[in-house]
Amino acid sequence: MLHTKEYYEQMPHDTRNPSHWHALFLDKSIPFNPDAKAAFLYDSSTKSRQFLYPVIKAFARISIVLMQIFKIFIPNLINAPKMLHKSLYWGMRYFITPEANFLILRHFYLGSEVLRFIKDNVRGAENIPMNPLKPTAVSHVRDNLFLEHDLNLYNFIINLNKAIDEKGVKVSKQEKPDFSAISTTPIPFEQFRHRWTNFIDLGTAIEIFTPVYQFFLTDADFWRATNSLQLDEVIGIYAATIMDCPEKLTALNNKHPMIPLPMAGAAFRLLLHGFSTEVLHALLVQAKLEQQRQTVLVDVE
Repeated sequence: MLHTKEYYEQMPHDTRNPSHWHALFLDKSIPFNPDAKAAFLYDSSTKSRQFLYPVIKAFARISIVLMQIFKIFIPNLINAPKMLHKSLYWGMRYFITPEANFLILRHFYLGSEVLRFIKDNVRGAENIPMNPLKPTAVSHVRDNLFLEHDLNLYNFIINLNKAIDEKGVKVSKQEKPDFSAISTTPIPFEQFRHRWTNFIDLGTAIEIFTPVYQFFLTDADFWRATNSLQLDEVIGIYAATIMDCPEKLTALNNKHPMIPLPMAGAAFRLLLHGFSTEVLHALLVQAKLEQQRQTVLVDVE
Protein backbone atom coordinates (compact mmCIF):
# COMPACT_ATOMS: atom_id res chain seq x y z
CA MET A 1 0.00 0.00 0.00
CA LEU A 2 1.33 3.42 -0.96
CA HIS A 3 0.80 5.95 1.84
CA THR A 4 -0.46 9.24 0.39
CA LYS A 5 -1.73 12.52 1.84
CA GLU A 6 -4.90 10.93 3.25
CA TYR A 7 -2.77 8.98 5.73
CA TYR A 8 -1.65 12.17 7.49
CA GLU A 9 -4.80 14.18 6.86
CA GLN A 10 -6.77 11.58 8.82
CA MET A 11 -4.16 11.14 11.56
CA PRO A 12 -5.52 12.05 15.03
CA HIS A 13 -3.71 14.79 16.93
CA ASP A 14 -2.70 13.81 20.46
CA THR A 15 -1.69 17.06 22.20
CA ARG A 16 0.24 15.08 24.84
CA ASN A 17 2.13 13.03 22.27
CA PRO A 18 2.15 14.89 18.94
CA SER A 19 3.67 13.16 15.92
CA HIS A 20 6.85 14.62 14.48
CA TRP A 21 5.82 13.39 11.00
CA HIS A 22 2.29 14.77 11.31
CA ALA A 23 3.66 18.21 12.19
CA LEU A 24 6.03 18.20 9.22
CA PHE A 25 3.31 17.09 6.83
CA LEU A 26 0.97 19.90 7.93
CA ASP A 27 3.75 22.51 7.72
CA LYS A 28 3.46 24.57 4.54
CA SER A 29 6.66 26.62 4.78
CA ILE A 30 8.26 24.68 1.89
CA PRO A 31 6.31 23.81 -1.29
CA PHE A 32 6.00 20.05 -1.72
CA ASN A 33 3.52 17.81 -3.51
CA PRO A 34 1.24 16.43 -0.73
CA ASP A 35 1.36 12.79 -1.86
CA ALA A 36 5.14 12.90 -2.34
CA LYS A 37 5.53 14.57 1.06
CA ALA A 38 3.40 11.92 2.73
CA ALA A 39 5.40 9.15 1.05
CA PHE A 40 8.70 10.79 2.02
CA LEU A 41 7.69 11.27 5.66
CA TYR A 42 6.12 7.83 6.07
CA ASP A 43 9.18 6.19 4.54
CA SER A 44 11.41 8.20 6.90
CA SER A 45 9.43 7.04 9.93
CA THR A 46 9.86 3.30 9.34
CA LYS A 47 11.85 0.92 11.56
CA SER A 48 14.19 0.36 8.62
CA ARG A 49 15.16 4.04 8.62
CA GLN A 50 15.49 4.18 12.39
CA PHE A 51 17.49 1.02 13.02
CA LEU A 52 18.84 -0.40 9.74
CA TYR A 53 19.95 2.88 8.15
CA PRO A 54 22.75 3.77 10.65
CA VAL A 55 24.31 0.31 10.34
CA ILE A 56 24.09 0.16 6.54
CA LYS A 57 25.38 3.72 6.26
CA ALA A 58 28.58 2.87 8.14
CA PHE A 59 29.33 -0.25 6.09
CA ALA A 60 28.39 1.42 2.79
CA ARG A 61 30.70 4.38 3.31
CA ILE A 62 33.60 2.16 4.33
CA SER A 63 32.99 0.15 1.15
CA ILE A 64 33.09 3.31 -0.97
CA VAL A 65 36.43 4.37 0.51
CA LEU A 66 37.98 0.91 0.07
CA MET A 67 36.73 0.64 -3.49
CA GLN A 68 38.03 4.10 -4.27
CA ILE A 69 41.49 3.03 -3.10
CA PHE A 70 41.24 -0.11 -5.25
CA LYS A 71 40.25 1.95 -8.30
CA ILE A 72 43.29 4.16 -7.96
CA PHE A 73 45.23 1.23 -9.42
CA ILE A 74 42.58 -0.29 -11.73
CA PRO A 75 40.12 2.55 -12.49
CA ASN A 76 38.53 0.97 -15.57
CA LEU A 77 38.46 -2.71 -14.68
CA ILE A 78 34.65 -2.84 -14.59
CA ASN A 79 32.30 -0.87 -16.83
CA ALA A 80 28.91 -2.61 -16.84
CA PRO A 81 26.04 -0.09 -16.80
CA LYS A 82 23.53 -2.69 -18.02
CA MET A 83 24.39 -5.02 -15.14
CA LEU A 84 24.24 -2.05 -12.78
CA HIS A 85 20.70 -1.19 -13.81
CA LYS A 86 19.57 -4.82 -13.66
CA SER A 87 20.84 -4.89 -10.08
CA LEU A 88 19.09 -1.63 -9.24
CA TYR A 89 15.85 -2.89 -10.77
CA TRP A 90 16.07 -6.14 -8.82
CA GLY A 91 16.66 -4.28 -5.56
CA MET A 92 13.90 -1.75 -6.20
CA ARG A 93 11.29 -4.31 -7.21
CA TYR A 94 11.84 -6.87 -4.48
CA PHE A 95 13.28 -5.05 -1.48
CA ILE A 96 12.44 -1.37 -1.16
CA THR A 97 9.15 0.14 -0.05
CA PRO A 98 6.41 1.33 -2.42
CA GLU A 99 6.97 4.85 -1.08
CA ALA A 100 10.67 4.73 -2.00
CA ASN A 101 9.93 3.45 -5.51
CA PHE A 102 7.28 6.16 -5.93
CA LEU A 103 9.76 8.88 -4.98
CA ILE A 104 12.58 7.51 -7.15
CA LEU A 105 10.46 7.33 -10.30
CA ARG A 106 8.93 10.75 -9.57
CA HIS A 107 12.43 12.20 -9.42
CA PHE A 108 13.27 11.25 -13.00
CA TYR A 109 9.86 12.43 -14.21
CA LEU A 110 10.02 15.79 -12.43
CA GLY A 111 13.65 16.36 -13.39
CA SER A 112 12.76 16.08 -17.08
CA GLU A 113 9.90 18.54 -16.65
CA VAL A 114 12.10 21.10 -14.87
CA LEU A 115 14.75 20.99 -17.61
CA ARG A 116 12.08 21.37 -20.28
CA PHE A 117 10.58 24.33 -18.38
CA ILE A 118 13.94 26.11 -18.41
CA LYS A 119 14.41 25.40 -22.12
CA ASP A 120 10.91 26.67 -22.94
CA ASN A 121 11.62 29.95 -21.17
CA VAL A 122 14.99 30.79 -22.70
CA ARG A 123 14.36 32.45 -26.04
CA GLY A 124 16.72 31.15 -28.69
CA ALA A 125 17.25 27.81 -26.95
CA GLU A 126 14.54 25.97 -28.88
CA ASN A 127 17.00 23.70 -30.70
CA ILE A 128 18.72 22.37 -27.58
CA PRO A 129 18.44 18.54 -27.78
CA MET A 130 16.50 16.91 -24.95
CA ASN A 131 16.18 13.34 -23.70
CA PRO A 132 13.12 13.35 -21.40
CA LEU A 133 12.95 10.48 -18.90
CA LYS A 134 9.41 9.75 -17.75
CA PRO A 135 9.33 6.26 -16.23
CA THR A 136 5.99 4.95 -14.96
CA ALA A 137 7.12 1.49 -13.80
CA VAL A 138 10.10 0.08 -11.89
CA SER A 139 10.96 -2.04 -14.94
CA HIS A 140 11.90 1.14 -16.82
CA VAL A 141 14.98 1.42 -14.59
CA ARG A 142 16.62 -1.30 -16.70
CA ASP A 143 16.95 1.19 -19.60
CA ASN A 144 20.06 2.77 -18.01
CA LEU A 145 17.74 5.25 -16.30
CA PHE A 146 20.09 6.46 -13.54
CA LEU A 147 23.02 6.93 -15.90
CA GLU A 148 20.90 8.72 -18.52
CA HIS A 149 19.60 11.09 -15.82
CA ASP A 150 23.14 12.16 -14.91
CA LEU A 151 24.08 12.63 -18.57
CA ASN A 152 20.94 14.72 -19.17
CA LEU A 153 21.94 17.21 -16.50
CA TYR A 154 25.44 17.71 -17.85
CA ASN A 155 24.40 17.80 -21.51
CA PHE A 156 21.61 20.29 -20.83
CA ILE A 157 23.89 22.74 -19.00
CA ILE A 158 26.62 22.41 -21.65
CA ASN A 159 24.21 22.84 -24.58
CA LEU A 160 22.36 25.75 -22.95
CA ASN A 161 25.55 27.65 -22.23
CA LYS A 162 26.93 26.97 -25.71
CA ALA A 163 23.76 28.60 -27.04
CA ILE A 164 24.30 31.52 -24.66
CA ASP A 165 27.85 32.01 -25.99
CA GLU A 166 27.15 31.36 -29.67
CA LYS A 167 23.67 32.84 -30.14
CA GLY A 168 23.61 35.47 -27.42
CA VAL A 169 20.56 33.96 -25.70
CA LYS A 170 20.02 34.74 -22.03
CA VAL A 171 18.38 33.19 -19.00
CA SER A 172 16.23 36.07 -17.76
CA LYS A 173 13.01 36.91 -15.97
CA GLN A 174 9.86 36.07 -17.92
CA GLU A 175 6.77 38.14 -17.20
CA LYS A 176 4.53 35.24 -18.18
CA PRO A 177 6.52 32.00 -18.01
CA ASP A 178 5.58 29.05 -20.20
CA PHE A 179 4.49 26.27 -17.84
CA SER A 180 3.41 23.78 -20.50
CA ALA A 181 6.18 21.36 -19.44
CA ILE A 182 4.95 21.23 -15.84
CA SER A 183 2.27 18.66 -15.02
CA THR A 184 -0.23 19.34 -12.24
CA THR A 185 -2.02 15.98 -12.30
CA PRO A 186 -0.87 12.71 -10.66
CA ILE A 187 1.73 10.74 -12.62
CA PRO A 188 0.18 7.46 -13.87
CA PHE A 189 2.56 5.01 -12.20
CA GLU A 190 1.95 1.28 -12.35
CA GLN A 191 1.12 -0.28 -8.99
CA PHE A 192 4.20 -0.87 -6.88
CA ARG A 193 4.94 -4.30 -5.45
CA HIS A 194 4.20 -4.47 -1.72
CA ARG A 195 5.22 -7.77 -0.12
CA TRP A 196 6.92 -8.57 3.17
CA THR A 197 10.34 -8.24 1.51
CA ASN A 198 9.62 -4.63 0.47
CA PHE A 199 10.75 -3.10 3.75
CA ILE A 200 13.91 -1.09 2.96
CA ASP A 201 13.38 2.68 3.15
CA LEU A 202 14.66 5.20 0.63
CA GLY A 203 17.63 6.44 2.66
CA THR A 204 18.88 2.93 3.41
CA ALA A 205 18.34 1.84 -0.20
CA ILE A 206 20.40 4.76 -1.51
CA GLU A 207 23.23 3.92 0.90
CA ILE A 208 23.20 0.36 -0.48
CA PHE A 209 22.86 1.45 -4.10
CA THR A 210 25.79 3.90 -3.97
CA PRO A 211 28.65 1.36 -3.59
CA VAL A 212 26.86 -0.89 -6.08
CA TYR A 213 26.84 2.07 -8.50
CA GLN A 214 30.54 2.59 -7.84
CA PHE A 215 31.38 -1.09 -8.36
CA PHE A 216 29.79 -1.42 -11.79
CA LEU A 217 31.09 1.86 -13.24
CA THR A 218 34.55 3.18 -14.04
CA ASP A 219 36.10 5.54 -11.52
CA ALA A 220 35.56 8.48 -13.90
CA ASP A 221 31.87 7.64 -14.42
CA PHE A 222 31.21 7.38 -10.69
CA TRP A 223 33.14 10.61 -10.03
CA ARG A 224 31.03 12.39 -12.66
CA ALA A 225 27.80 10.97 -11.19
CA THR A 226 28.58 12.10 -7.64
CA ASN A 227 29.58 15.60 -8.79
CA SER A 228 26.32 15.95 -10.74
CA LEU A 229 24.43 16.15 -7.44
CA GLN A 230 25.76 19.66 -6.83
CA LEU A 231 24.28 20.86 -10.12
CA ASP A 232 21.07 21.44 -8.15
CA GLU A 233 22.31 24.95 -7.47
CA VAL A 234 22.82 25.64 -11.19
CA ILE A 235 19.36 24.38 -12.18
CA GLY A 236 17.78 26.19 -9.23
CA ILE A 237 19.37 29.49 -10.22
CA TYR A 238 18.14 29.13 -13.81
CA ALA A 239 14.56 28.50 -12.67
CA ALA A 240 14.66 31.22 -9.98
CA THR A 241 15.95 33.73 -12.53
CA ILE A 242 13.09 32.93 -14.92
CA MET A 243 10.58 33.17 -12.05
CA ASP A 244 12.33 36.15 -10.40
CA CYS A 245 12.21 34.50 -6.97
CA PRO A 246 15.79 34.01 -5.71
CA GLU A 247 14.53 33.83 -2.13
CA LYS A 248 12.95 30.45 -2.94
CA LEU A 249 16.41 28.87 -3.16
CA THR A 250 16.60 28.67 0.64
CA ALA A 251 15.50 25.01 0.52
CA LEU A 252 18.42 24.13 -1.77
CA ASN A 253 21.18 22.26 0.06
CA ASN A 254 23.39 20.79 -2.71
CA LYS A 255 25.44 23.93 -3.23
CA HIS A 256 28.83 25.02 -4.56
CA PRO A 257 29.16 22.84 -7.72
CA MET A 258 32.74 24.05 -8.35
CA ILE A 259 33.91 22.50 -5.08
CA PRO A 260 33.85 18.67 -5.38
CA LEU A 261 32.92 16.77 -2.23
CA PRO A 262 34.11 13.34 -1.03
CA MET A 263 32.44 10.37 -2.72
CA ALA A 264 31.62 8.78 0.64
CA GLY A 265 28.85 11.33 1.27
CA ALA A 266 27.20 10.88 -2.13
CA ALA A 267 24.22 8.91 -0.77
CA PHE A 268 23.11 11.70 1.56
CA ARG A 269 23.58 14.29 -1.19
CA LEU A 270 21.45 12.12 -3.46
CA LEU A 271 18.63 12.37 -0.91
CA LEU A 272 19.07 16.15 -0.93
CA HIS A 273 19.03 16.07 -4.73
CA GLY A 274 15.64 14.35 -4.71
CA PHE A 275 14.33 16.75 -2.07
CA SER A 276 15.48 19.82 -4.04
CA THR A 277 13.83 18.56 -7.23
CA GLU A 278 10.52 18.02 -5.41
CA VAL A 279 10.62 21.51 -3.91
CA LEU A 280 11.51 23.21 -7.20
CA HIS A 281 8.84 21.33 -9.13
CA ALA A 282 6.22 22.10 -6.47
CA LEU A 283 7.15 25.78 -6.70
CA LEU A 284 6.59 25.67 -10.46
CA VAL A 285 3.25 23.87 -10.02
CA GLN A 286 2.09 26.57 -7.59
CA ALA A 287 3.11 29.29 -10.05
CA LYS A 288 1.35 27.53 -12.93
CA LEU A 289 -1.90 27.16 -10.97
CA GLU A 290 -1.73 30.80 -9.91
CA GLN A 291 -1.18 31.86 -13.52
CA GLN A 292 -4.21 29.82 -14.58
CA ARG A 293 -6.28 31.36 -11.78
CA GLN A 294 -5.30 34.88 -12.84
CA THR A 295 -6.16 34.09 -16.46
CA VAL A 296 -9.62 32.87 -15.43
CA LEU A 297 -10.20 36.04 -13.36
CA VAL A 298 -9.22 38.24 -16.31
CA ASP A 299 -11.55 36.29 -18.63
CA VAL A 300 -14.42 36.64 -16.15
CA GLU A 301 -13.90 40.38 -15.86
